[in-house]
Amino acid sequence: MKHALSVTRATDFAAWYQDVIKEADLAEESGVRGCMVIRPWGYGMWERIQKLMDAEIKKAGVENCYFPLFIPLSYFEKEADHVEGFAKEMAVVTHHRLIADGAGKLIPDPGSKLEEPLVVRPTSETVIGAAMARWVQSWRDLPLMINQWANVVRWEMRTRMFLRTSEFLWQEGHTAHADKGDAMAETLRALEMYRAFAEGPLAMPVIAGEKPEHERFPGADATYSIEAMMQDGKALQAGTSHYLGTTFAEAAGIRYQDKDGGQALCHTTSWGVSTRLIGGVIMTHGDDDGLRCPPQIAPWQVVIVPMLRDGPEDEAVLDYCRALHRDLSAQAAFGEPVRVLLDTKANKASNKRWAWVKKGAPLIVEVGPRDVGEGKAAVLRRDRLYGEGGKLATAFTPRDAFVAEAAATLADIERSLHSEATARRDAAIVPVTSWAEIEAYFAGNEDAVKGWVSCGWSRPTGAALEDVVKRLKALKLTARNTPLGGAAPTGACVFTGEATVEMILIGRTY
Repeated sequence: MKHALSVTRATDFAAWYQDVIKEADLAEESGVRGCMVIRPWGYGMWERIQKLMDAEIKKAGVENCYFPLFIPLSYFEKEADHVEGFAKEMAVVTHHRLIADGAGKLIPDPGSKLEEPLVVRPTSETVIGAAMARWVQSWRDLPLMINQWANVVRWEMRTRMFLRTSEFLWQEGHTAHADKGDAMAETLRALEMYRAFAEGPLAMPVIAGEKPEHERFPGADATYSIEAMMQDGKALQAGTSHYLGTTFAEAAGIRYQDKDGGQALCHTTSWGVSTRLIGGVIMTHGDDDGLRCPPQIAPWQVVIVPMLRDGPEDEAVLDYCRALHRDLSAQAAFGEPVRVLLDTKANKASNKRWAWVKKGAPLIVEVGPRDVGEGKAAVLRRDRLYGEGGKLATAFTPRDAFVAEAAATLADIERSLHSEATARRDAAIVPVTSWAEIEAYFAGNEDAVKGWVSCGWSRPTGAALEDVVKRLKALKLTARNTPLGGAAPTGACVFTGEATVEMILIGRTY
């Protein structure tokens, strides 16, 4: 069976992923290693994520603001664990001017060296902490809850579009609270917001849980994540929420006067998701014909393709399509007007159809002279592209019925994508009771499709934890998280032999 992409998932998953990005016009190389140009369809997906996520953030009483791209190095030096965690990834500005060297090249002007180096924002805990120290004076100022949509830079050595880039887009929430209880409630609220968003608009099943000690955000007391399984069995950390304790507050001096007149340190949190979500959507839902875009984040949910033949019937086809566009746009799906595009570009209808298939438009509607005469529309659901015999599963639907059912169909597409991905993930989580079983499961070709294992975990520390990390690293494995509300702990820890405290997920990751 011939597909729209030049490479299949089964043949080469990594090459397939890059092919989807190219053929769906999501992004392209920029000329700077690790940085990408996000094209309109890819950025449109990010705009939809922004809009929907921003509404959820604001529902919780969090306000948006913006902080500088450049952060003084001294801010990072106040928090040793934090700076150590990011030191190898920091891009640093040391000069503020260039001069010609006499040979036609530009070099930093030695006379423009900065008194203090500036770090290009890798994350904003330090600079936001400095602001919080100014803004928080009394218990009446708490909780302080802010968020920013921004770009960050982490100088990655091994890059892959959307998944791991030197520059990426994200939102980062930062909050300050009077006590641990309030801060932990916010940490878990943000985690649940991410879980619900992934399971809903992204149709991407995830497991929410706590990261083990060695996988925590640098300087955090506790880190929580949502973990998604890609079609090749690898894990994708799709979002994180951190309880930072008083570590950052102490470093930045975020104190408040309590009700008794004393001084106390704030408890802070941070949480964020990024353009990595788009990579997750590609690898969760894509097929050998390209992307399958969940309806809530699709820039266009319905694309109408008129089948024009440069003949006298073309105007009637266009009139029919314009009326269809108008009536579909008047419908509401997921609480918003249906987003409809009438594609009138000068190209063959079949070429346009396949271009939209590769982009993953949820519903593709083709209209020709016969459809006009019969009052119908030829409808393709992108989640169910093929029918019996490998033929396109085109449904010739009465026009008015299609319009009336469009919103319900889009909701059904979202459910279908989520159900398919959930079944695939659940079938690929394997319980194990010994390290030997883990070794056997992940033996052989590391690119072979493997899922995750679930096993007992005793929360080892110190030398015991170092041994665990070494053993996992040898098999290119990582501990993902311990699911919240997961199965009750049973048996012995597969790493230490001690009593199991909780069950943990282990797998390979992006």
